[in-house]
Amino acid sequence: MSFNYDSNIVEDLFNKTKDELKKMIPVNIMIIGKTGVGKSTLVNSIFRENLAETGIGQPVTKHLRKITKDGVPVRIYDTKGLELKTEIQKEIMHEINSKIAELYATGDEKEYIHVIWFCINSNSNRIEQYEIEMINEFSKTTPVILVLTQSFGENAAIFKKSLDSMNLTTRAIQTILAEAYKINSDISIPSHGLKELVGKTYEILPEAVKKAFNNAQKVDIDKKTKDAKVWAMGYVAGSFGAGFTPVPFSDAVILVPMQIGMLAHITAIFGVSLDKALFSSIVASIGGSGGATFLGKYIVSNLFKLIPGVGTVVGGMICGTTACVLTTALALSYIKVLAIVAEKEYAGKSINNEEIAKMMKDIYNENLKKGNTQKN
Repeated sequence: MSFNYDSNIVEDLFNKTKDELKKMIPVNIMIIGKTGVGKSTLVNSIFRENLAETGIGQPVTKHLRKITKDGVPVRIYDTKGLELKTEIQKEIMHEINSKIAELYATGDEKEYIHVIWFCINSNSNRIEQYEIEMINEFSKTTPVILVLTQSFGENAAIFKKSLDSMNLTTRAIQTILAEAYKINSDISIPSHGLKELVGKTYEILPEAVKKAFNNAQKVDIDKKTKDAKVWAMGYVAGSFGAGFTPVPFSDAVILVPMQIGMLAHITAIFGVSLDKALFSSIVASIGGSGGATFLGKYIVSNLFKLIPGVGTVVGGMICGTTACVLTTALALSYIKVLAIVAEKEYAGKSINNEEIAKMMKDIYNENLKKGNTQKN
């Protein structure tokens, strides 16, 4: 029976995580720039699973295609490289404006273009007049971030300073080097600016799509960790209310689904692969054999209510506090472990489930000690 209980937890966690992912409204990002500016490199450096290489590109106009991939809640609207011919420039501008207007006409927020990344190669050291006109036109309806690609050296900084002084209608200007630039066999310039671009984009996105963007991006794991902790604290507060009940042994019925929901929400934020074997290892690591922790900890907390002479309110307060300590330890431990899992996965490194399980157990026990010390 214990084993089945453990198996149900893993299955529920897996299914609830999928449900959380389905609830996400995909973020829609349009990327504009000349041929060779590095749009595909930018996309693959920001988002997981190399969208520009493995996603499905569906033409939506002559010069515009939509890139999507199952399991990654982002839609990339990629323009063909801007040409120097005036007629081509006007055609592309018209197509983009028409597509934006068409998407807004649906009245459905999940279809809107939420942000435009307008890319210019820093090495060009100039912005064309038609690019300024495009930025001014598009920014009337959609937030525009000017992304200066292949930025390194003093010239890039001077170019950005020059653009800053022009008071363009962009919401931000960000220099980036999406991939490390190799100078010779011994020296290379590391990539930079991606985390800042993610942060600036996140700030201007509608609340409804921020979770999807955070799930899809892979460069700022600290951002995922921060958001996961904010969400987890809401569940922790709920665990206090669930623990504050006069019915012996009823906490497990309320708290277990609540904690599974919390873990599913955290998993969805990190955007890691859904791996039942990994979930099983983590659950077993904190439950011992037969889910002892998931079920047993609530029985222990309920023992306070069975002590003769302890009033219902007092007993409830003790159990509520205990539930908070346990749920907080579980949340913080799981978040820390998923951050490690995400970092390895995004770097293309293999994950040893046994190693992760041991790490989860050690971190969980340490957080329990901290929680009990603070409680006392």
